[in-house]
Amino acid sequence: MSENIHTEFHRMMGREAKEAQLLQRGRVFWFYGLSGSGKSTLAIALEQALAERGHFTKLLDGDNIRSRLNADLGFSDTDRVENIRRIAEVARLFVESGVIVLASFITPTRRLRETTTEIIGEADCTPIYVQASYETCAQRDVKGLYAKAKAGSVKDFTGKDSGFELPGETAKDWCIDTDSLSGAQAVEQLLERILPMVAVSAGDS
Repeated sequence: MSENIHTEFHRMMGREAKEAQLLQRGRVFWFYGLSGSGKSTLAIALEQALAERGHFTKLLDGDNIRSRLNADLGFSDTDRVENIRRIAEVARLFVESGVIVLASFITPTRRLRETTTEIIGEADCTPIYVQASYETCAQRDVKGLYAKAKAGSVKDFTGKDSGFELPGETAKDWCIDTDSLSGAQAVEQLLERILPMVAVSAGDS
C-alpha cells in the first residue's frame, strides 16, 4: 500500500451499527453455474421474497456488472479473474454495511470461487452451485448464447470452449438442482437456509 494512502476505516460507523439499523445480518450468497442454469432467476425471486420479509438486499448480476463497472473486460482467463475480483470487493463493501448480497455470476473455476471467499471472508460468503446440465441450459437458451456458440459466433463460451469446474468433493458449497426443482421449490429450499443466517435475535437488536 502506498505511504500516501491513509485509510479512514477506524473512524467510520461499524458493521454492527449498520446491522442493528437494518435489523439483519449482512451476508453474501454467491450463485454460480452455467449460463441458463437459473442463477439470475433464483436471485431475483429471492430478492423479492426477502424484501417481502423486511430484509434489505443488493443483487449483483453478471450482465449488469459487465455493462457498466466491468465494461472494459472481456472473457479471457485474465479478464475473468479481474471481473470476479472487482465484484467480490464490491460485495464485501455491501456486506460490511449489513446488506444481504445476492451475487449471480458463472464463476467457472474453483480458484475463482476461492478468490471470492478469500476477499469477502469465509464467515460472510455462501457459494451456491446452481446445477443444470449443459444440454438443459442449451434447451432453455434464454439469451440465445448457446445457438451463437454452436454457430461459432461466441468465443470462449463456458461449457463449450472454456471449461466449467464442478464443486470439489470437500466443498461446503450449497447445491440447487434446477434440472429437477421448479423455481418455487428452489426458492423455498433456499429461504429455509438463508433466513436463519440473516436473522437478528431479540438480544442483538
